[in-house]
Amino acid sequence: MSPADAAVPLARYGVLDQATDADALSSAAAQLRRVGYCVIDAGLSAAELGELSAAFDRLHERYLAVHGAARMAAIDEHNTIRAPLLQGEPWFVRLASWPRMLALVGQLITGRFILNQQNGVINPSGQAYNQGAWHRDLPYQHFVADRPIAVNALFCLDEFRADNGATWVLPGSHTQAAFASDADLKQHAVQVSAPAGAFIVLDAMTFHCGGVNHSPRARRAINHVYAIPHIRQQIGLSAGFAGDGSLSAQQRSLFGLGTEEPRSIDEYLARRGLQ
Repeated sequence: MSPADAAVPLARYGVLDQATDADALSSAAAQLRRVGYCVIDAGLSAAELGELSAAFDRLHERYLAVHGAARMAAIDEHNTIRAPLLQGEPWFVRLASWPRMLALVGQLITGRFILNQQNGVINPSGQAYNQGAWHRDLPYQHFVADRPIAVNALFCLDEFRADNGATWVLPGSHTQAAFASDADLKQHAVQVSAPAGAFIVLDAMTFHCGGVNHSPRARRAINHVYAIPHIRQQIGLSAGFAGDGSLSAQQRSLFGLGTEEPRSIDEYLARRGLQ
């Protein structure tokens, strides 16, 4: 029997307290706290995944037409769709507020959280791209917290495989302020495979990067960062949803409506009166 086939021993002694995993989401949350990442199935049907895929391609074509493909390439933005939920495709609003994902984030972030950002991400075939360098989704920050203050949820629109640039993760790096040495990185980094329709979920302080896509097709994903409201949104969402009566109360809270910076003392005091 190989070491990989050996059963994990469960006998113990000297243990006075033990965590319990009531369900799959609790187990995923426990893994993320421990190693900095996990993978969960979103639960989309094949038809829903097809609709979302078509919406992504449709929006990317329109996005480049509106902002200019050459301009986007010049500033290295041609493989990204910023804030797709603000651009008239309902699927992106729906995905950002996907109940299974919000339930997991609710187990990880204490108290209220908001959507800090949503971006469509394309890993092009055989090319370098801006997510191919190691980073945290709260970049330039070198501190650690005893619980997540932000969570990165990368929805796999296509299957993530080693050959098409699946995400690399450095397990446990959310517990270390400094980035690992090159030798440590080479020894401990892992590449995370996931099926289309899954979320790869990370503590936003976990170092990660996209891999090199050696396949003949681009690999697509939709990234979300959920964070405590104290962290400013990448792009303010409230103006884009102003007057939108279709949002639920939960979605209004999630997208940050009501958490905007007060523009005056009177506005600040008025909000205090509503609490």
